[in-house]
Parts: sequence; structure tokens; C-alpha cells
Amino acid sequence: MPELPEVEIVRQSLHKKIKQKKVKKVIIRNRNLRLKIPPNFATYFQNKKIIKVGRFSKYLIIYLPRENYCLIHLGMSGTIHIVNNKLVNKPTNTSFYNSPFLPKKHNHVELIFEKFRIIYNDPRRFGFFQLIKNNLDLNKRFYHLGPEPFDKSFNLTYVYNFFKGKSKDIKNFLLDQKFVSGIGNIYASEILFLSKINPFKKVKLLSKKECQKIINNSRKILLKAISKGGSSIRNFKDTSGLKGGFQNEFKVYHQEGKRCKNLGCSNVIKKKIISNRSTFFCDSCQK
Repeated sequence: MPELPEVEIVRQSLHKKIKQKKVKKVIIRNRNLRLKIPPNFATYFQNKKIIKVGRFSKYLIIYLPRENYCLIHLGMSGTIHIVNNKLVNKPTNTSFYNSPFLPKKHNHVELIFEKFRIIYNDPRRFGFFQLIKNNLDLNKRFYHLGPEPFDKSFNLTYVYNFFKGKSKDIKNFLLDQKFVSGIGNIYASEILFLSKINPFKKVKLLSKKECQKIINNSRKILLKAISKGGSSIRNFKDTSGLKGGFQNEFKVYHQEGKRCKNLGCSNVIKKKIISNRSTFFCDSCQK
């Protein structure tokens, strides 16, 4: 599943391509995504100009006139493809998951512009589109989610107080979107390694200094991943011809059995399962 950096790369690609462009036509081939696409979806977009493409956490937000919005969540396997009418045999995927080219199957939604098409592909159909009709409802939609790591409210007071008296381990909390939005399995492991905190450590035992490390390193890791174009788990490029490069920066993720990359450490990276998710760490460096 794409995490915050990969969704941000999709946002940047879409924003650059569709900002101030008018949707000429909408084709819906399958309404049965995680949330069923409503009957008015086509008229919601048709002949409307896209103001901009935003993002909160792992959600894309398409801004339309008159405070209308469309949320897009990519789910487990959703990808967005930009298909130029006159270019063939070129990568279309706006991120680095699944096929670099437009697949022949599972193309559920198509937004047609004058010179290109935006196509949503999702084999497992866990992604969704949701129409939001005003700014108040947009804010309400994210009310149950915690702040993004970049938000000023994700600070020491918030984190330390949130952890008081709680026995769940820190890795699970980093994956809990009610605590902090946008961090997934890849970046949680990398954040904890950089912070030198064991993923199994109970959050009530974390010091203020450790909490501050988590805050700082969450921002550092995510910003670095965005600057590197996200993580290309598979070897292909996006529509701009660029390949995600953060996978080359992995210190622990998918590094089990390899020597720890911290200077002076001869330990090897271990892999264990926490809540059905693979967790990678160095039990010598991370206490």
C-alpha cells in the first residue's frame, strides 16, 4: 500500500497535469469499489475545471469549483495512470506500485481531458472515490484521524500525553492513523531505527527525549522519501521518467540478515511480526 510519500508523489504528478484543466467526459466501468461510486459522479466532474490536487495523510483531494471536493484513497492496489492521447509505449503510472503501464483489466474510472486521460486502476478494489460537498464536511471527514507528522500539532506535548499510561508498543502506534496520519510499515521501521528505539518498546516507557526523536525523525524520513521520489519496490519509472529512490536508503526495511549499517555495529538486522506486519530492526542499536 502506498504510504504518505508515495501518495504525495501521485499528488504532485496529478496537480502538475490537471490543475486548471477541464474534464470533458467521465467513464465509469465499475462502481463497486470499497465505497460504491454514486450515480451523480459523472455530472459532479463533467465540464468542471480542476482547481488543484491536494493531500491529507494517504488521501488525495481533488478541489473543484464551489467548495466541491473528491477524495481518492488508493487502498491496497489502486494506481492512477496518466495516458497522453498521442504518446504510446510510455510509462503511465504516477507512482511505483504495480504495472508501469496501463493494465488491460480493472480500469474502473476514467476522466477524459482534451489531450489526455486520467485512469484509476484497482485489481483488489479496496480504494475508493468519495464526493464531499463543502469545506465543513471535508474537515469532518478527517476528524477521526491524527495529525500528519508535518503538522505543528504533532509536537512533544501531544505525543507524550498521548502515550501516558498506554501499554501498546511504539511500532503499532506509528501505524495507528488515529495517533498520526500517513505513516505506514516501511517508514515506521526506518523512523524507529533512526531514533534508536526498539519497535516492541511500550510507549508509556518512552522518555520525552525519545518522543522528540520520533517526532523529528518522522519528519526527516518522510521528507527524504518525498525528495527521493518515494520508494520503488519494483524496478520501473513513473510518467516523468523518474524512479523512486528511497529504497536505496533503507537501513532496516527488507534488510533482514544483513549487517547493521550503523558505524561500529556488527549485529544483523532482524525481522519479526507485530500485528501481522513485518517489522525490521537492530536489537543492538534499538533499545
